[in-house]
Amino acid sequence: MSPPAKRTPKTSHSGLSKRRQSAQVEGGAAYLAKRGELLQIAGDVFKEKGYEAATLSDIAARFGTDRAAIYYYFSGKEELFQEVFHATAKKVLDENLAEAVRIAGLDVDAHRKLRLLIELQITSYVANYPYVYVYIQEDMGKVAFQSTPWAREMARKTRRFESIVTDIITSGVREGTFREDLAVPLVVKALFGMVNWTHRWFKPGDRKYSVEQTVETFSAVFFDGLRREGA
Repeated sequence: MSPPAKRTPKTSHSGLSKRRQSAQVEGGAAYLAKRGELLQIAGDVFKEKGYEAATLSDIAARFGTDRAAIYYYFSGKEELFQEVFHATAKKVLDENLAEAVRIAGLDVDAHRKLRLLIELQITSYVANYPYVYVYIQEDMGKVAFQSTPWAREMARKTRRFESIVTDIITSGVREGTFREDLAVPLVVKALFGMVNWTHRWFKPGDRKYSVEQTVETFSAVFFDGLRREGA
């Protein structure tokens, strides 16, 4: 008769969980700094590999430690992924939505408003790299926490931002600035597709493409196709 299989004691995991909870409550400066550094590294790894492919071992290696040490700061990959977004992505979306509302109310034509919105998105993505890009590139429906109130709020605010863009393009058609033979919903999808696709190739500090060059090029390409002949 073979000996019974050995079982790994659960005390180490439960003890580490208690230590983590205690450290998060006490909020020591050194602990919080390391936790913030780990979040930045996790964001980079998620950006490069995607949520599904990235592992805690990948993140730990970049952090300069082993996988077990990650549990002192986070309960696992899903919590890391949530933390990457919960503070940063919500803050960015709130700020961008408020600025989009302000731009929509300006006493300028639709062309100028849309140009400002393109600039807003690109500069915001760069300023908050890589968190927003990770949010964009992931199929969020595959992540369990998408049923949470936080996720529903993010979806609602994203739709609100898109509706502002739709209204501006529609007003541009009415005022004779933009072509009337194009379907506005498709124009909106084309705009967001163009801007959001930068997550595949744009990186802040890259000498190949600057923020200003990207904004100017996208605006020229988009508006030359959207502008009504003779406008």
